[in-house]
Amino acid sequence: MRLSVNGEERNVQSRAADTLLQVLRGQLGLTGSKPGCLNGDCGACTVTVDGIAMKSCLMLAVEAEGRKVTTIEGLRGMPIQQAFMENFAFQCGYCTSGFIMNAHALIASRPGASDEEVEEWLASNICRCTGYREIEAAVKSCLHGGVRSQDD
Repeated sequence: MRLSVNGEERNVQSRAADTLLQVLRGQLGLTGSKPGCLNGDCGACTVTVDGIAMKSCLMLAVEAEGRKVTTIEGLRGMPIQQAFMENFAFQCGYCTSGFIMNAHALIASRPGASDEEVEEWLASNICRCTGYREIEAAVKSCLHGGVRSQDD
């Protein structure tokens, strides 16, 4: 099957039961999406599919065929990454890529998001190391800049 990942067409072989997370990590070597809970609760595996934040542990790889998948590796140089560094919005870093992907999708789809929307949006990801204040600050700093998605 052919997958469009980070703007490149990639050929992969997968079983019908393989998740997108398994294919991204195992076949394509894109290890930025992390296996956490593997049941959709933690968000460490978040990617965007056609610009929508998706938990790749819950999506079958075959469901991504014909759609645009973006992983953290595909966001190289995007302002949200710099904002996370400037706001110290990480500690151990395991969950960071999922938060960045989720935040990127929020910024692209709702550039005028309210504080309540940011808080609600980020609730789908879990960080066990730090509070969410720095993460929220990073997202809010990008909302005012009108960051555009690469998926557009």
